[in-house]
Amino acid sequence: MTSHATPMSTPTPMTIGGVQRAIDAIYGERDRERGIPATIAWLTEELGELAQAVRKGTVDEQVHELGDVLAWTFSLANQLGIDAEAAVARYAEGCPRCGHVPCDC
Repeated sequence: MTSHATPMSTPTPMTIGGVQRAIDAIYGERDRERGIPATIAWLTEELGELAQAVRKGTVDEQVHELGDVLAWTFSLANQLGIDAEAAVARYAEGCPRCGHVPCDC
């Protein structure tokens, strides 16, 4: 039996767009079949797991759960047709509300 999976070797720094494309390549078809409401439910569950890891977990658990939250966030962006880089670009010049770094709001 042959496997179609390609294991990742050492982590490579990625751009936001690169991560979004990777999540789509890895999970996109399955996530689109699952749908947006289920994706939001999974994202919410992972956010709860992150909150618990922050309160009572180890750094490794926190890293794991933060990664899951980010992956589900990118999956949601993919399903909504939103470019995640465009979504975070509003922070490129500082606080989107006051324009300062650090925020003065």
